[in-house]
Amino acid sequence: MIITREQVRNITSEYEARTIYHEVKLNKAIIEFTKLFIFGDDNRIARNALWVLTKANTEEISRLQTLLNELIDLALRTNDTSVRRLSLNIIERLEMNKEELRSDFLDFCLQHMTSIEELPGIQAVCMKLAFRMCKFYSELTDEFMRILESMEIDLYKPAVKSVRNKILKRRKCQDFQL
Repeated sequence: MIITREQVRNITSEYEARTIYHEVKLNKAIIEFTKLFIFGDDNRIARNALWVLTKANTEEISRLQTLLNELIDLALRTNDTSVRRLSLNIIERLEMNKEELRSDFLDFCLQHMTSIEELPGIQAVCMKLAFRMCKFYSELTDEFMRILESMEIDLYKPAVKSVRNKILKRRKCQDFQL
């Protein structure tokens, strides 16, 4: 079976998303599927294709490592909050290393994790990603922790509060072990 743009555009249920995911998995075509459907101009197709990719396991998602910069570019440029949230969730499942750290993406994550206007799901995943990127440099980690500590936490939803508290707790445990 060949997956068409129309099929991806018309996904409306979990069952349909899983059906297409299984077809992608069967054909071992996760990279091709991603290139074909996620990076186009149609946000509905991109959103639905990203939804399909959320069904993939860690090993399958790791195949997208070569597309990390393209996924970051998508998250940075899209105005569609669903595409942004889903692409950030895929990025969060990929590896990041010090040599490939993108300052524009770090700035984006720092800005969006504290923005009250941003959706809580995007704030939370941006916070996780910023933490991962800052861990490469102690001075960035220190600045990141100051940002977290200075957040007026009552303004945020439970998802954001939870991620923030987990990071702060993790940092305290790490400091304690030193």
